[in-house]
Amino acid sequence: MSSHDAYYIPHKATWPVMATAGLVITLAGFANYLNGSAAGATMMYVGLAIFIVMLAGWFTLQATESESGMYSKQVGISYRMGMMWFIFSEIMFFAVFFGTLWYTRNLSVPWLGGEGVGAATKELLWPSFEATWPTNGPGNVGGEFEPMSAWGLPFLNTLILLTSGVTCTWAHHGLLAKNRDQLIKGLIATVALGFLFVAFQAIEYHEAYTEMGLTLGSGIYGSTFFMLTGFHGFHVCIGAIILSVVLFRSTKGHFKPENHFAFEAAAWYWHFVDVVWLGLFIFVYLM
Repeated sequence: MSSHDAYYIPHKATWPVMATAGLVITLAGFANYLNGSAAGATMMYVGLAIFIVMLAGWFTLQATESESGMYSKQVGISYRMGMMWFIFSEIMFFAVFFGTLWYTRNLSVPWLGGEGVGAATKELLWPSFEATWPTNGPGNVGGEFEPMSAWGLPFLNTLILLTSGVTCTWAHHGLLAKNRDQLIKGLIATVALGFLFVAFQAIEYHEAYTEMGLTLGSGIYGSTFFMLTGFHGFHVCIGAIILSVVLFRSTKGHFKPENHFAFEAAAWYWHFVDVVWLGLFIFVYLM
């Protein structure tokens, strides 16, 4: 229990267990689906259903507890520290993938091409390999493909995501000023722009697969491209869903200038997604 004078001790929680079960079943089902198992798709849908039920239940519980005044100032500090560490873990998550791309493009491929200490490596592993980027491996492992251009949908998506960051901040200012109309309009715009970003990325993926020959199997360039942009797109989806919940709660009169951590957490996460995309646009598309 908790009170205004005592530290909050969480009650026994089953939602984290459900979250873990849903994710494990979803990933196991997806892996089986990729390997041709007939049960893979069913497992994946069951896992997603469990995860969605968990989200609805956990969000409802947190909103009910918050609006009933159960959380003290110390609880708010704990929540903020937890969110900061979570975002830090996400930064490290993407740092690993950026590091993978940098190592591959700037060290591994040149070494295999005979640069520096890689002369012996080139002769030993693949004498005819040429160090060019983008590459799909020795012998055109993934066949011929067209590299993704930064201008077009990627640049448009950059403008969309940056604009969504502005609308999110505008909504926050509305909340602090007790202007609920501005809060709701800003959140609607942010959520709409977020899902528009995802829709354009889906179009980009379709064009890559059907018109450009660029797939996950197109060597190291294809795998790193889809790995980075795909994980980021997944994070945009999660952020847009969280903001949708915040929007729904805002229409119900939730959040006050002195008590709106759920909004703050969603905004922090959204700005993190914006910053990561800027790095990704420069590092993946432009360089």
